[in-house]
Amino acid sequence: MKEIISAHSGRIKAIIKKLTGSYNEDIEQEVYIKTWRNLDRYHEEGKFVQWISALAANVCRDYLKSKQHQADLRKSQDETILDRVAVGGKQEERFDAKERQKIILKAVDTLPKKMRQVIILYEFEEMSYEEIARKTGDPVGTVKSRLFNARKLLGEALKPLKGE
Repeated sequence: MKEIISAHSGRIKAIIKKLTGSYNEDIEQEVYIKTWRNLDRYHEEGKFVQWISALAANVCRDYLKSKQHQADLRKSQDETILDRVAVGGKQEERFDAKERQKIILKAVDTLPKKMRQVIILYEFEEMSYEEIARKTGDPVGTVKSRLFNARKLLGEALKPLKGE
């Protein structure tokens, strides 16, 4: 397990930061616990880095849906509002980026399951069409179609971010 942690900790931390907006040690620990518990379920047909990355992304999504996250949001909401009002420049840009990330993730979560799966594998896991097709068992054309339709739905859902 030490080898797994040392080999993948940077990637896991980056995924956590990207999906939740900040690094959270508890989430990282949960990823390693779930990795350890599910190691026997990993099959050599895919790359281990993709498997552990998907697991990390799922743990992040579970956290974002959790009551703990909601409590953390309520606790920090007053501080965030004060920071946003009182401080300009880089602090405000970071806040805006985090808010944009949250809005995008919520929009991704509203996609139909098969579209959500393809967009996550392509955009977050950086898998090719062929890799996604092998993983899902669908033809490459179906993967491309789902990705196109998912992007189209996300474009509509995210119009407010574009200022439209």
